[in-house]
Amino acid sequence: MTVAAVVLVHPEDDPTTPLLGQPRVRRLVDIAWAGGALPIVVVSPDPNGAVAAALAGSPATLTAPAPLDRGPAGHIAGGVRDALAAVDPISAALLWPARRAWLDPETLTSLIEAHGADPETILRPSFQGTAGWPVLLPVVHLSAVGEIPPGRSPDEVIADLGARGIPVRVLDLGDPGCIHDAATAPADLPAFHGPEEPVAGPPPEWGAGETGES
Repeated sequence: MTVAAVVLVHPEDDPTTPLLGQPRVRRLVDIAWAGGALPIVVVSPDPNGAVAAALAGSPATLTAPAPLDRGPAGHIAGGVRDALAAVDPISAALLWPARRAWLDPETLTSLIEAHGADPETILRPSFQGTAGWPVLLPVVHLSAVGEIPPGRSPDEVIADLGARGIPVRVLDLGDPGCIHDAATAPADLPAFHGPEEPVAGPPPEWGAGETGES
């Protein structure tokens, strides 16, 4: 299955702010590539060309955001459509707010792996009981996103999809980057622990064969 990364830049955010020696948006693209996402679409305003310059030579495609009056749901839907235009078919898109700059590539890989085993469920990472981002959205639910009112926040968009009966699964992937944004200093981040359980199968299967029990 092909899973895109859709990096969503808030209109008031500057994704070119330096982070660990490179523009933040370029760091996100590198993480997406290492995590196995394809295509990588950055949805961002770019009035002075700085975002395009930061992405030059990368595997990412830069696209313009939806009009502000369409709200977060319109921003999300437009980005997923741009990903479909870049590579068709894709089976899902990782909806990635651009301020979530501390994600580990393993988190993306785990979400993609879990999607392969559960292809119609929305998948959301969590850390220590708090749900975070990116959210993996199967494209079969894209039309439902377009029906969400523009006044709903990104978290409310996902909650509304669940309220419509679309399955949502939260996975504890042990990654503090899914809930801490770029404002958090690296030294202040909790430790990365990795998944607490296998993401693509039932927990009893994990470690089978190591204990000798059947």
